[in-house]
Amino acid sequence: MESIPSFNSRIEQSIINNWDLDAFTDYKGITLQYHDVARKIEKLHILFENSGIEKGDKIAICGRNCSSWAVVFLAVLTYGAVVVPIQNEFTSEQIHNIVNHSEARLLFTGDVVTNQINPDMMPGLAGIIYIPDYSVVLSRNEKLTFAREHLNEIFGNKYPKYFRKQHVHYYVNKEEELCMINYTSGTTGFSKGVMLPYRVMTNNVAGLTDVLVSKLPKHGNALSILPMAHMYGLTCEFLIQFMNGNHIFFLTRQPSPTLVAEACKEIKPSMLVSVPLVIEKIIRSKVYPLIQSNRIKLMMNMPVISAKIKERICQLTMDIFGGNLYEVIVGGAGMNHEVEAFLHDIGFPITMGYGTTETGPMITYSDKSDYVPGSCGTSFVNMEVKVNSVDPANVPGEILTRGLDVMDGYYKNEQATKAVLDEDGWFHTGDLATMDESGHVFICGRLKNMLLSANGQNIYPEEIEDKLNSMPMVSESLIIQKNGKLIGLVHPDMEEANAMSFSDKDLEDIMSQNLSSLNAVLPRFCKVHTIKILDKEFEKTPKKSIKRYLYQDAI
Repeated sequence: MESIPSFNSRIEQSIINNWDLDAFTDYKGITLQYHDVARKIEKLHILFENSGIEKGDKIAICGRNCSSWAVVFLAVLTYGAVVVPIQNEFTSEQIHNIVNHSEARLLFTGDVVTNQINPDMMPGLAGIIYIPDYSVVLSRNEKLTFAREHLNEIFGNKYPKYFRKQHVHYYVNKEEELCMINYTSGTTGFSKGVMLPYRVMTNNVAGLTDVLVSKLPKHGNALSILPMAHMYGLTCEFLIQFMNGNHIFFLTRQPSPTLVAEACKEIKPSMLVSVPLVIEKIIRSKVYPLIQSNRIKLMMNMPVISAKIKERICQLTMDIFGGNLYEVIVGGAGMNHEVEAFLHDIGFPITMGYGTTETGPMITYSDKSDYVPGSCGTSFVNMEVKVNSVDPANVPGEILTRGLDVMDGYYKNEQATKAVLDEDGWFHTGDLATMDESGHVFICGRLKNMLLSANGQNIYPEEIEDKLNSMPMVSESLIIQKNGKLIGLVHPDMEEANAMSFSDKDLEDIMSQNLSSLNAVLPRFCKVHTIKILDKEFEKTPKKSIKRYLYQDAI
């Protein structure tokens, strides 16, 4: 394996090489150029140094995506501290627990989080700092108070004439040194601190640069819609773009499909990373209505002109996403097979990756040129992947992986670490999949979600949910098992239901028909007994996975 630049050196070089280019923009808000980012990083380094923060200390960040959040993250690592990103969707109790468990010295918070937390529940903190302007919300340290009040003066004394690129010198990290503790959101309610050394982040960034970013136009626009406190958004939207000199636009609000489509049209990103749910809703709401006429359907099935029709539909779809995409990458959950098949059929550049917090995140990925529908790609750079099965091509088994992306373990939780990391270095993901001869991985579901039929046959609820989600008036669904029977929990598409003036009885009749249609395509051992309608959307993790554990007693 050839030597690659260290993580902090990549940050340093990107800032120096792109000094006068745009770096960050808060959508509909301010723009920072790379030299602005450097200046803010330097001021935060001064604040850390003068308030007694040492190399290796933990600094937590909890707030919505924005330019200031990104600057704090970069400043913590380039100072030599350990960053603890906390998802701002977490409850105040979870935030308190993570801050205390990680032994964080400082906590940076956004506007919503600042008003929710109780500083008295985090006695180990030296201070709380407000992300938007880096003002001090709480100080238990006279050094911190003094440093913030005199920050501009200290900065001016250090750089009396100017601050230029030649002053940018960052902490030189070692690859096995701890870089980050990222607490999993998961779907079980129990959060574990994943210890990621620098080698994990370096390999993720270097690998994605080689297999993806190198194929994009230089200095292009990127759109950040996923939570940066989650490894998927942090690595695949923020870090690879920043370290390659691109201009990142942060959606500072909840990324609804409407907002994402609006931002894409304006920003024209060269790539888009998303959870499947957002892409599926955009396709269903903005593309499907354009092709529902009998005339279009007829022409799509006519061999002579179908290729041109599909090409035109693909262009219309590309235009909805800004018209400048190299590809759309989805991950974090399975994609609806109907939507995926449609996009593949029209030639839309979509592909899927797979990863975990414990691998920072990449485990598998395939470029659009190697995309196989239903698959999440092949093993990532410097990673081995295998399916633990007697017949991986036909019998699902647990995905195991080892390589440069695998974590060191869970912080202060040796028992949990031993449960997933074996003596040979294999990380046991808990995900079930098959793998074809070419190495493409096809995920079936979570090992812990797998159900057993009365005859002992394996039932993968995610596969049933995928079929159910493609049926009329179904927005999202969940399959649970009660007394040996499968129950489908469904949240209807209430926007369409209201537009069609459907009553509760109408929805029940539609779901009854859906049940018949669903069971007609399912094997006997996994037929669904009944469908229950839920009025509210399912509660989800920040990466939009349904919190299954909340609904096991819904019936």
